[in-house]
Amino acid sequence: MNPLSGFRSGGANEDQYDGWDEFVPANVPEPGPFLEDYRVLEDEDHVAVHECARELFEERGVYDATFGYNLAKLNLDRRHPDAGFRYALEDDGVLRAEFTPTTEFCPQADALLKGAFRAWNDRDGDREYDLIRVRVRPSHNQTGSINDALEAAERRFRETRTVEFEPEHPQ
Repeated sequence: MNPLSGFRSGGANEDQYDGWDEFVPANVPEPGPFLEDYRVLEDEDHVAVHECARELFEERGVYDATFGYNLAKLNLDRRHPDAGFRYALEDDGVLRAEFTPTTEFCPQADALLKGAFRAWNDRDGDREYDLIRVRVRPSHNQTGSINDALEAAERRFRETRTVEFEPEHPQ
Protein backbone atom coordinates (compact mmCIF):
# COMPACT_ATOMS: atom_id res chain seq x y z
CA MET A 1 0.00 0.00 0.00
CA ASN A 2 1.23 3.47 -0.85
CA PRO A 3 1.89 5.36 2.42
CA LEU A 4 0.75 8.60 0.81
CA SER A 5 -2.49 7.23 -0.63
CA GLY A 6 -4.62 8.84 2.07
CA PHE A 7 -2.83 12.15 1.70
CA ARG A 8 -3.19 12.12 -2.06
CA SER A 9 -6.85 11.20 -2.06
CA GLY A 10 -7.86 14.77 -1.36
CA GLY A 11 -9.54 14.10 1.95
CA ALA A 12 -12.34 11.98 3.27
CA ASN A 13 -15.25 14.09 2.08
CA GLU A 14 -15.38 12.90 -1.53
CA ASP A 15 -18.92 14.26 -2.04
CA GLN A 16 -17.46 17.77 -2.43
CA TYR A 17 -16.05 16.76 -5.82
CA ASP A 18 -17.56 16.33 -9.25
CA GLY A 19 -16.86 13.00 -10.96
CA TRP A 20 -13.83 12.53 -13.21
CA ASP A 21 -16.20 11.72 -16.07
CA GLU A 22 -18.24 14.93 -15.66
CA PHE A 23 -17.88 18.35 -17.23
CA VAL A 24 -19.69 20.81 -14.96
CA PRO A 25 -19.34 24.30 -16.49
CA ALA A 26 -20.28 26.02 -13.21
CA ASN A 27 -17.36 24.29 -11.46
CA VAL A 28 -14.50 25.08 -13.85
CA PRO A 29 -12.95 28.46 -14.62
CA GLU A 30 -14.11 30.50 -17.56
CA PRO A 31 -11.64 30.38 -20.45
CA GLY A 32 -9.17 33.25 -20.20
CA PRO A 33 -7.12 35.24 -22.69
CA PHE A 34 -4.67 32.42 -23.51
CA LEU A 35 -7.58 30.42 -24.94
CA GLU A 36 -9.85 33.10 -26.36
CA ASP A 37 -8.91 32.77 -30.06
CA TYR A 38 -9.03 28.96 -30.12
CA ARG A 39 -11.58 26.16 -29.88
CA VAL A 40 -12.15 25.75 -26.15
CA LEU A 41 -12.81 22.15 -25.14
CA GLU A 42 -16.03 21.30 -23.37
CA ASP A 43 -18.04 18.23 -22.47
CA GLU A 44 -16.45 14.92 -23.52
CA ASP A 45 -13.51 16.66 -25.21
CA HIS A 46 -12.58 18.45 -21.99
CA VAL A 47 -13.08 15.27 -19.94
CA ALA A 48 -10.81 13.24 -22.26
CA VAL A 49 -7.95 15.75 -22.05
CA HIS A 50 -8.42 16.16 -18.31
CA GLU A 51 -8.32 12.38 -17.77
CA CYS A 52 -4.96 12.36 -19.56
CA ALA A 53 -3.81 15.18 -17.25
CA ARG A 54 -4.95 13.17 -14.23
CA GLU A 55 -2.97 10.10 -15.31
CA LEU A 56 0.18 12.05 -16.19
CA PHE A 57 0.05 14.13 -13.02
CA GLU A 58 -0.36 10.98 -10.96
CA GLU A 59 2.56 9.31 -12.73
CA ARG A 60 4.77 12.40 -12.43
CA GLY A 61 3.70 13.54 -8.94
CA VAL A 62 2.11 16.88 -9.83
CA TYR A 63 0.34 17.44 -6.51
CA ASP A 64 -1.08 20.52 -4.90
CA ALA A 65 0.45 20.48 -1.42
CA THR A 66 -2.20 22.85 -0.04
CA PHE A 67 -5.05 20.48 -0.82
CA GLY A 68 -3.09 17.23 -0.79
CA TYR A 69 -4.25 15.93 -4.15
CA ASN A 70 -3.32 15.47 -7.79
CA LEU A 71 -3.50 18.96 -9.36
CA ALA A 72 -6.05 17.74 -11.91
CA LYS A 73 -8.53 17.15 -9.07
CA LEU A 74 -8.77 20.92 -8.53
CA ASN A 75 -11.13 21.03 -11.53
CA LEU A 76 -13.52 18.75 -9.63
CA ASP A 77 -13.36 20.54 -6.26
CA ARG A 78 -16.68 22.36 -5.77
CA ARG A 79 -15.10 24.56 -3.09
CA HIS A 80 -13.07 26.25 -5.85
CA PRO A 81 -15.36 26.52 -8.89
CA ASP A 82 -13.26 29.24 -10.53
CA ALA A 83 -9.95 27.37 -10.29
CA GLY A 84 -8.30 24.67 -12.36
CA PHE A 85 -7.47 24.02 -15.99
CA ARG A 86 -9.28 24.87 -19.21
CA TYR A 87 -8.12 23.63 -22.59
CA ALA A 88 -8.27 24.76 -26.21
CA LEU A 89 -6.98 23.44 -29.52
CA GLU A 90 -4.80 25.25 -31.99
CA ASP A 91 -5.07 24.24 -35.65
CA ASP A 92 -1.69 22.50 -35.81
CA GLY A 93 -1.91 19.65 -33.26
CA VAL A 94 -1.11 21.88 -30.30
CA LEU A 95 -3.14 21.90 -27.10
CA ARG A 96 -3.34 24.96 -24.88
CA ALA A 97 -3.83 24.58 -21.13
CA GLU A 98 -4.65 27.64 -19.04
CA PHE A 99 -4.49 27.37 -15.26
CA THR A 100 -6.45 29.52 -12.87
CA PRO A 101 -5.12 29.19 -9.31
CA THR A 102 -7.38 29.43 -6.27
CA THR A 103 -5.88 32.79 -5.27
CA GLU A 104 -3.95 35.53 -7.01
CA PHE A 105 -1.04 34.87 -4.65
CA CYS A 106 -0.90 31.07 -4.96
CA PRO A 107 2.66 30.35 -3.80
CA GLN A 108 2.81 27.03 -5.68
CA ALA A 109 1.71 28.27 -9.12
CA ASP A 110 5.22 28.40 -10.60
CA ALA A 111 6.19 24.89 -9.45
CA LEU A 112 2.79 23.41 -10.32
CA LEU A 113 2.78 24.79 -13.85
CA LYS A 114 6.35 23.77 -14.54
CA GLY A 115 5.43 20.30 -13.26
CA ALA A 116 2.33 20.24 -15.47
CA PHE A 117 4.32 21.34 -18.53
CA ARG A 118 6.94 18.67 -17.84
CA ALA A 119 4.34 15.94 -17.23
CA TRP A 120 2.52 16.70 -20.48
CA ASN A 121 5.52 17.21 -22.74
CA ASP A 122 8.46 15.20 -21.36
CA ARG A 123 7.27 11.73 -22.30
CA ASP A 124 7.74 9.05 -24.90
CA GLY A 125 5.21 6.95 -26.76
CA ASP A 126 1.93 7.84 -28.37
CA ARG A 127 1.17 11.53 -28.25
CA GLU A 128 -2.09 12.98 -29.39
CA TYR A 129 -0.61 16.50 -29.33
CA ASP A 130 2.79 17.62 -30.57
CA LEU A 131 2.98 20.19 -27.80
CA ILE A 132 0.92 21.19 -24.79
CA ARG A 133 1.36 24.90 -24.13
CA VAL A 134 0.74 25.91 -20.50
CA ARG A 135 0.06 29.36 -19.03
CA VAL A 136 -1.28 30.86 -15.81
CA ARG A 137 -4.17 33.33 -15.90
CA PRO A 138 -3.29 37.04 -15.74
CA SER A 139 -4.98 37.25 -12.34
CA HIS A 140 -1.94 35.68 -10.64
CA ASN A 141 0.53 38.15 -9.13
CA GLN A 142 3.52 36.46 -10.85
CA THR A 143 1.90 35.88 -14.22
CA GLY A 144 4.70 37.57 -16.17
CA SER A 145 7.61 35.62 -14.74
CA ILE A 146 5.75 32.28 -14.70
CA ASN A 147 4.52 32.60 -18.28
CA ASP A 148 7.93 33.86 -19.47
CA ALA A 149 9.58 30.72 -18.03
CA LEU A 150 6.93 28.50 -19.66
CA GLU A 151 7.36 30.25 -23.02
CA ALA A 152 11.14 29.79 -22.86
CA ALA A 153 10.72 26.08 -22.01
CA GLU A 154 8.26 25.76 -24.88
CA ARG A 155 10.76 27.30 -27.34
CA ARG A 156 13.48 24.89 -26.16
CA PHE A 157 11.05 21.99 -26.44
CA ARG A 158 10.21 22.90 -30.06
CA GLU A 159 13.93 23.08 -30.87
CA THR A 160 15.26 20.07 -28.94
CA ARG A 161 12.17 17.96 -28.02
CA THR A 162 13.38 18.07 -24.40
CA VAL A 163 11.86 19.87 -21.43
CA GLU A 164 14.30 22.21 -19.76
CA PHE A 165 13.80 25.28 -17.59
CA GLU A 166 16.32 28.04 -17.03
CA PRO A 167 17.81 28.15 -13.53
CA GLU A 168 15.85 30.38 -11.16
CA HIS A 169 18.87 32.51 -10.32
CA PRO A 170 21.51 32.32 -13.06
CA GLN A 171 25.04 32.79 -11.79
